[in-house]
This record gives sequence, structure tokens and C-alpha cells, in this order.
Amino acid sequence: MKWPFKKAEADALSEVRSIENPTIPVSSESFLAFFGVNHANLPHVTVDSALAVPAVAAAVAFLSRTMAALPLHAYRDTKDGPKKISGKLESVIHDAPNDEMDSFKFRQYFWQQVFTGGRGLAWIERAPQGVESIWPMDPYRTTIRRVNMRLVYSFDGKDYPSEDIIDLPFMLRPCGVRHYGPIVLASKAIQLALAMNDYASNFFAGGGVPPLALVGPLPAGAEAIKRAQADIKRAIDAAKSSSEAVFPVPSGYELKPVGFDPAKGQMIDARRFQVEEIARAYQLPPVFLQDLTQATFSNAEQQDLHFVKHLIGQWSEAFEGELNLKLFGRGNNNRYVEHNLDGLLRGDFASRMAGYATAIQNAVRTPDEVRQLENLPTKGGEADKLQIQGGTVPLGTQPGLKPANDNKPTPTADPAAGDVPKEPEAA
Repeated sequence: MKWPFKKAEADALSEVRSIENPTIPVSSESFLAFFGVNHANLPHVTVDSALAVPAVAAAVAFLSRTMAALPLHAYRDTKDGPKKISGKLESVIHDAPNDEMDSFKFRQYFWQQVFTGGRGLAWIERAPQGVESIWPMDPYRTTIRRVNMRLVYSFDGKDYPSEDIIDLPFMLRPCGVRHYGPIVLASKAIQLALAMNDYASNFFAGGGVPPLALVGPLPAGAEAIKRAQADIKRAIDAAKSSSEAVFPVPSGYELKPVGFDPAKGQMIDARRFQVEEIARAYQLPPVFLQDLTQATFSNAEQQDLHFVKHLIGQWSEAFEGELNLKLFGRGNNNRYVEHNLDGLLRGDFASRMAGYATAIQNAVRTPDEVRQLENLPTKGGEADKLQIQGGTVPLGTQPGLKPANDNKPTPTADPAAGDVPKEPEAA
């Protein structure tokens, strides 16, 4: 690659790159580079190294398990409303997608790929009778390319058409083929968290003693300096191994720490901020990463609602749309797959029972439907019918109220016209 500047231009450019120059951006990289710190020494971020950061591991585990635990069923629209589909399709969707994995294990693996590398893939095995199985695919061993404007997935030397592949990316690149993953997007924040982990582990591995400098008249000769350094190191090691708080220092010398102590360097606050940054990358409220520093009773409950409405609901919709398209095709109009998010909003026992009572009394659910939600056996008969309180009737038809036409005045007899009052009939 040809250097874009001539030598004179490059020399002039290097002369003006000074921290005194207000036109030079003082970013983290340029600022550290000015003091001779090379940002390339920061740890390299991979999926495995990112999962060594507790906040990343907690986010991936929490999201993947939550999505895997959501009830998932297949339905068919009928004239009486949606009905669950039974048979092989329900078994594949709800029970076990294949012979080796149940539904939770399969979906947990699928979502782990989405929330780490950024893409979940699965192959639909079809039989003449319909869908036979769904098998997970390793995204790192799958090549995706576009052939004649259609996506083709190559896995283990075999090509698969897009209509047989469940493909859910975290975020697509402009080409529509490649993708962004959350770990790549948050790599700088994860890199900083890794660097602080390394610094903290090295710091406390040394007994909490930062690098030290021996201050005083320097010994004559290089060998004498090495002997003095070795004497000090032996004294420190002996003090650490014997748990002694005092060790000797040669007369006329003084030990001074070099570098920052974690408290003064605000490392504790910085590490807490990294939890917020990683939560932000996953769009998670920090309370779900066990960061309760800003949590209260009320806002923690609101974060729970935010989590279901603005995160789990969105990913559920994306997964349902992909399954419906690939399992049933574009022309399908009466079969669909859907999550049940009610389980995430169950609340405490009293609130749940109050909600059930309201649903039954207003003919929203039958008593048997409520019993099924609580994993109780159904009773049948009247319990399988929609019910409503007896006091709820159409306006104007309450018991004991005269009809509207009864309020008209009763005509009276006119003797001048020959009208004779009618005698009341005997009882």
C-alpha cells in the first residue's frame, strides 16, 4: 500500500501532532499514545474472552435462558378463534425440535449464538407429511452468500436454500448478508473491562502492593543496583510469606509506590460503569445484571415491565416472524407460531389471583383456562364456559325497572264524550 503523504508532508504532520495543539483531538488513543502507552497492548476481544467478563456472561445467560423458557405453541385460525395445533408440528415446536435436544436446550443454544457472535441458524428437516425436525447450525462453520439474488447457506460442504434455514441476525450489515454481533459492537467497553480485570488480578496477586521504587543514593555500579533490588525483593517476599507488616529497608533509602492505587484511580467506579455499558449494549436494564446501585422498589418494577415490552417482546416477534415464514411459507394465512409472554408478568400470588378473578368475572377466561395456567386439572361442565357476574345486564333492563313505554300517562275518561270509566277487573 502506498503511503498517502510525501515525506515532507509527513514530517510536517508529525511536528504539529502535539498535545499543545488544540486542533489535535484528545481521544483516549491519541492521549495515551502521546505518553507512550500503546493501545494495541489492550487485550484482544473474542467471544470466549468476552464471556470472561461477568457482566457479558450474565447478559448472555439471562437473555438466552429467558427466551428459551417462554412457552411456544403453534396455532390454527378457525371460525371459533385460534386453536392449538396438535401432532408432529406441536411436538417439534413445543416439546423437542429433534431427537437430541428438547425445546429449552435447542432455543437456549440458538439464542446464545444471537447474543454472542450475533447470528442464530437452524435447518428445517422436512418430510412428505410436513416438518420432521429442526437442527441447530454452527454459525462459525456456515458460509452465507447470495446467488441469483437468493441467500444460500453452505454447511459441511452442502448448500441449503434460505427457505429451509431459520436465520435470526442480531443486526444486519448494509449488504444484507453479513451481520454485526453485540460483542463486536461493544468490543471497546469489553476490552476496557478485560484490562481492568487483568490489572486488578495482577494487583491483588502481588498482595495488594503496587510497583515500588527504591529512592535514595544509587549504589555504584550495575551489579550493586541489582543486589540492592534483590535485597528489597527478598524482604518484601519474606514479609508477605510470613504475614508480617514490617520489613527492613536499607539505611538512607525509601520505598515509594509507582502507579495508581485502585481506589484513587476510581477503578471501582469504572468497573461499575462498565456493567452499565455492557447492559446498554444488550438494551438490558442494569438491574438484570445484578447492578442495584440505582434501583428502588418502584423503578425496579418498571424496569421489569420495560424488559418485557421493549426487549423480550421485540425478540419474540422477530423469532415468531422467522418461524412463520420458514415453516409455513408466505402464502400461509391460518397457521402461526406464537410465544406466550404472560409467564413473565405473573407477579406475586395476590396480584395473579386478582387478575384471574377479573378475567373470569368479565368473561375473558373460563375457570378451566385459569386452572390450566396454574397447572391444575380442569373440571369441565360449567367451569369450561365463559361466565359473567349476574348484576351486569344491558342498560335499561335492570330487574324491577318499568319499561320505557310504561312511563306514558294513562288516558282518563271524558263523561261529556260518553266515555264511562271502566271498572277494574276482579282478581
